[in-house]
Amino acid sequence: MALFRHLAWFFKDNWRTYLIALVMLTLVAVLSLTIPWLIGRSIDTLMNHTGNGLTAEHYQTLFFLLVLGVTIYLLRVAWRWILFGTSYRLGNLLRSRFYIRLTHQGQRFFSSHNTGDLMARATNDIDAVELAAGEGVLSGFDGLLTFVLVLVMMFALIDWRLAALALLPFPLMGIAFYRISNAIHHQFREALERFSALNDKTQEALSGIALVKAMGLEASESATFNQLAEGAARSNYKVARSEALYDPVIFICLTMAVLLTLGCGGWLIARNELTVGELTTFTLYLGQLIWPMFAFGWLLNIIERGSAAFKRVDEMLIKPDEIVDQGTATVSDLSLEARALSFTYPGGHEATLDDISFNLPSGQVLGIAGPTGAGKTTLIQLIMRYRESAETDQLLLGDQPLSAYPLQELRRCFAYVPQEPFLFSMSIADNIALARPDASREEIEAAARTAAIHEDILRFKQGYETPVGERGMTLSGGQRQRLAIARALLSGAPLLILDDALSAVDVETEQQIIAHLQQRQRHQSDQNPTSKSSAIIISHRLSALEHADEILVLTQGHVSERGSHSELIRQDGWYARMWVYQKLEATLDA
Repeated sequence: MALFRHLAWFFKDNWRTYLIALVMLTLVAVLSLTIPWLIGRSIDTLMNHTGNGLTAEHYQTLFFLLVLGVTIYLLRVAWRWILFGTSYRLGNLLRSRFYIRLTHQGQRFFSSHNTGDLMARATNDIDAVELAAGEGVLSGFDGLLTFVLVLVMMFALIDWRLAALALLPFPLMGIAFYRISNAIHHQFREALERFSALNDKTQEALSGIALVKAMGLEASESATFNQLAEGAARSNYKVARSEALYDPVIFICLTMAVLLTLGCGGWLIARNELTVGELTTFTLYLGQLIWPMFAFGWLLNIIERGSAAFKRVDEMLIKPDEIVDQGTATVSDLSLEARALSFTYPGGHEATLDDISFNLPSGQVLGIAGPTGAGKTTLIQLIMRYRESAETDQLLLGDQPLSAYPLQELRRCFAYVPQEPFLFSMSIADNIALARPDASREEIEAAARTAAIHEDILRFKQGYETPVGERGMTLSGGQRQRLAIARALLSGAPLLILDDALSAVDVETEQQIIAHLQQRQRHQSDQNPTSKSSAIIISHRLSALEHADEILVLTQGHVSERGSHSELIRQDGWYARMWVYQKLEATLDA
């Protein structure tokens, strides 16, 4: 019952709803127990009746049975509606909390947890907890109440000796239930983990279906998928096999109880210590113990399922935020500064970034170049606090460390465009207006023109209302990048970050976008000189950095060169050699 202790906060918040449902359950149990008593009394009356036909008392009993049946039906409908509706609210609440926890986690969390596993916990696992909070409460309370009331009726109204004899097989049932439920707990947790692995593989296969087909890996991937599916099926079969043991145990024990009851009851009738009607009533009450036994078995089953599932969900809910959000300062100065910034990934032995220093005043452009693996993207993640350096005062916005600002306000300052932008399954216009749903069509089109995507959009049959498909699959790589740039520009964030976001466009389009960004920056400065927009541009194509105020060249995590484009060309270092190579490559391609 540890699961119910974990969910005590929910039961406390919804105690009125549960109380109403439990009162209805009590009424159902009491009314149900009246039926065997009426039937037993009617049998004795019929056996003692010497006349022809039914008496008025018999018709009255039939009428009472009809009223009881209708009343019990209405009460059952009502408490199911109330109780299950409340448990569905628990499922919604847990999913909401689960999602909020995910949005507060940093990059390291998502690097160590697969998408499919997180989806399984948010769906399958929470469904199991929801079931326990609904049917678990129902079966537990209703089963226990019915069991107690039936025993009271059997002991008090019929014969205590007969009742005690009928209960002899029940301890054996309790021992069997304990062993079965213990096995189900471990087996169901294994089944959940197998389902997570299968979910991971499914999500991965669907995301990479084009690559699988291109490389002719259908047979290999199908074999791997089938292996995972068979493993999940075997785990679920083990759970089902254990669950199937409940019914035989119940029927064997109740059959033994019935045999003992009929044997002892016949002996008591022969001694005139019991009537046929009383034995019939007792047998009907004994039959009503079938439901409590099923209820206890079902209760143990879903409690063990819910307990195993809740542990997996709770692992995510109690996981602390990777990035502590305790800032209270307000952003007033948009100048960005790094002071001897260093960073090492958890578990790493070498620093990914080492002694990085720069100063980006408001209104200027910082370019970052360097070979693959130099730490460029890591630097951006630190700037936006997706990751955190050991020393919090190594990165400052204005005169305050980044940790001094609330995360939401800090990240509102950045418009970030990664190399592989994510598009939602919405229209082009909705994707551009994601950060500003209230933006007018004119503002959306203006951002699209700046990102040099407007003409491409007009070529689509539906224009800005064209659905982009899942992850923007209907668009080319260059179109996805430019659409993401338009989205970032429309957000109005004062600091634009392009993380190799022009890699999929041609040089001509790249230069057009850079020119539009420069015009936009000059226009904003003229409109509001006190609030100038800045930019950080990361690019392997150096022509995108040509107009930056300062360029940093990162090599193995440290700054190997720095200066303007013309200064770096004169230094004859990595930047100058790469510039010459790219110019030569462009000439040959032309």
